[in-house]
Amino acid sequence: MPSSPTSPLWQEKASDFIQSSGVKLKGAGHSAGAFVEEVAKDAKENVSDVAGKVGSAVKSRWAVLQQPSTRQSMQERLISAAATTSMFLRKGISETKDKMAVGKTKVEEVAKKTAEKSKNLLTDFERWQKGVASTDVFGTPLELTVQQQESSAPIPCILMKCADFLVLSGLSSQELFKAQGNKKVLRQLVSLYNQDPNASLPEGINPVDTAELMKCYIASLPEPLIPFELYNDIINVRFNIHLMRDTLKKLATVNYMTLELITALLHRVSQKSLLNKMDARSLAVELAPIIMWHRGQRPEHYKQIWNQPEKCASKTNMDSASNNSVWEMLSADDEAEDASSSIPLDDGMAVDFHAIEAIQCLIGHHSSIFTESSETLWR
Repeated sequence: MPSSPTSPLWQEKASDFIQSSGVKLKGAGHSAGAFVEEVAKDAKENVSDVAGKVGSAVKSRWAVLQQPSTRQSMQERLISAAATTSMFLRKGISETKDKMAVGKTKVEEVAKKTAEKSKNLLTDFERWQKGVASTDVFGTPLELTVQQQESSAPIPCILMKCADFLVLSGLSSQELFKAQGNKKVLRQLVSLYNQDPNASLPEGINPVDTAELMKCYIASLPEPLIPFELYNDIINVRFNIHLMRDTLKKLATVNYMTLELITALLHRVSQKSLLNKMDARSLAVELAPIIMWHRGQRPEHYKQIWNQPEKCASKTNMDSASNNSVWEMLSADDEAEDASSSIPLDDGMAVDFHAIEAIQCLIGHHSSIFTESSETLWR
């Protein structure tokens, strides 16, 4: 189909539209250029203004810093800051040294405690080997008991407490160290001192039980107070005071001082023999078998007291002794055993008259034999 020719009217309108569009585009470009130029000019003026203000501020600050008063103030501030820094450094160094010293002390304390624990472990092991508990007093070697107690005296505390009590209130008691003690009371006392070696004697205890407690402790020692190796030496000089004195110097310190305490007490008892019926010979008969004996001839008649578990005695019961006597404690005891039961003394062993004579010598001539001792103040 042949195209129709364009009308003159349409062509004229198209030409006018194109011409007017070009004029508008040219005007828009001119306006945009003018706007951009104006924005650039404003930005340049703003930057110049800001730079001028910054320069003025810097100059002002510099002028202030150049003034003598300001310079001096800055120097003082710098000096103060340096002094403060130095102080903090010194304090830090001092605190570090203190912490190091404390740390060293703590390390030494820990080392000391570790050494003590090791020593205690070794001691406990030794006691275990000997068949006794680590806290027991009865049945424990003399030197171990002295090491464990609070007192610095080389004598078991239990013997010192008993001796002091007897000197103060028991020397006139009938047949002291011969009369039989109450088995139940003795077991309670053994339990008390096995729990607390530094315990005091309970209120209400009588002199006979106190003396029997001393005998029970001496008899419980694994080895005699006068050791086996010195038995014959002591027997051979039993009638010679000077040789006896020299022979006793062979004893270990704890044995010597403990023997001195015991014989000093027995000497005091013998001085009251008109009242208590116990002279030096009678006391030696009772004490010699548990102070010195031949190897293999240990007296066993006290073992039932210190080596038998106590069913009812407890530290709590004994601690309340300040308000209750021993007899009141016994009244609450439900043990079926008769409270009046005594300790059998006949163990079937032959009497060692030589040992009796030796101990009698120590009792009768105590002050002449133990001339270098100063522990027993009441002798």
